[in-house]
Amino acid sequence: MTAPFYVSPEQLMKDRADFARKGIARGRSVVVLQYADGILLVAENPSRALHKISEIYDRIGFAAVGRYNEFENLRIAGVRLADMRGYAYDRRDVTGRGLANAYAQTLGTIFSSGGEKPYEVEIFVAEVGDSVETDTIYRLMYDGSVADVQGHAVMGGQSDQVDEHLTQHFTAGLDLAGAVRLATQALASDADPARSIAAGDLEAAVLDRTRTQPRKFKRLDEATIATALAG
Repeated sequence: MTAPFYVSPEQLMKDRADFARKGIARGRSVVVLQYADGILLVAENPSRALHKISEIYDRIGFAAVGRYNEFENLRIAGVRLADMRGYAYDRRDVTGRGLANAYAQTLGTIFSSGGEKPYEVEIFVAEVGDSVETDTIYRLMYDGSVADVQGHAVMGGQSDQVDEHLTQHFTAGLDLAGAVRLATQALASDADPARSIAAGDLEAAVLDRTRTQPRKFKRLDEATIATALAG
């Protein structure tokens, strides 16, 4: 009888982390940044049917990179959780922090389980507040770890180059057009020299605190993006 093949727990976790990171890095980056009236989410995504950026609830947005089927399952689960909590209790009880905790538990359980491969996804959960100081943005990694983001962040693709551009050029209090231009320039900085990204290849949405209706999520159409880039 042959002895079973042994892999140390440390090596197993390292291999699973490397597998997830390689899958996430194959896609294009997603940028989230705060501007004067809310939170902007921008992704390079020419598809008009397969969204990387979506609404979860009244004040909460969702953005993801990685395998589409995996983060779409997470998005749907988040919508169901938010709807159930809002219906059973109160709409104010649905928070970005609660959703981020639920996603963290799910991703952490999958990552540490030996029965299935880790999810090749990273997620932003953003919740717009009544002021810039009360905005919250959470970044969730493939292993369930959570980071509280301030100002701006990027995930997926060549994230180091994109984040470096954001760090150098981001200033608080940007208007929407300026935020769209900065995010697009950052996404284009993943090549040397920097490439050009057309408005039609961008997916963008905002959580706009100035909207009078309870739902603060709004997609930006191609014409709005093109006008911002032209400015």
